[in-house]
Amino acid sequence: MSDGEAKADLAADGDASSQKEERASYLSAEVNLGRRYFIIGATGGVASVGVVGAAIPFLQYWQPSAKAKALGAPVKIDISKLRPGEILSPILSYRGQPVFVIYRDEESLALLEEDSGRLADPNSESSEQPEFALNPYRSSRPEIGVFLGICTHLGCSPKHQVANIFPDSEQGGFFCPCHGSGFDLAGRVAAGVPAPTNLIVPPYRFSSDTEIIVGELEADA
Repeated sequence: MSDGEAKADLAADGDASSQKEERASYLSAEVNLGRRYFIIGATGGVASVGVVGAAIPFLQYWQPSAKAKALGAPVKIDISKLRPGEILSPILSYRGQPVFVIYRDEESLALLEEDSGRLADPNSESSEQPEFALNPYRSSRPEIGVFLGICTHLGCSPKHQVANIFPDSEQGGFFCPCHGSGFDLAGRVAAGVPAPTNLIVPPYRFSSDTEIIVGELEADA
């Protein structure tokens, strides 16, 4: 073999080796690029799942809980054992607030019609109650009174008082020991006390002679 032929063979071998190296480098670049796309896609997928996973508790946070739904649900109250002159015990609650249910005797009803001069809002013009309670008894049936047991001053709970809710009067009612506000047996606030309005009469209806549903009106039934 001549020197020229040997040199030509060496050059050919060098070119082939160089092509193999270029091919390997190209394939390696393809693999790295594919791996990079896979990692990007996988990361994006995980991020999307993470966003959805984070959103689910967030959305659940805004869904009312069973307890919250129960707090707003109507409350059935059995008054079959309630007697004249009594307040229902134990005291039940509606939307987290105590409900006073009282049975007023004939003498108490007569006093409710006479002592309006001692009251700040005798006709309940500035107080909260359903339309059917716009009367001296603030009730559907004269003898049965239903009120939220929350003082309209600062939210304390008044105490039932059988008599002497007003000076020189045998009339009973509710007295708030926190700041001295008094209410008659119709839940009407006395004049000159801190409480600005009468006790709230919640929406309610009689489902029978011995059962009251607080939170519903007759039109809702």
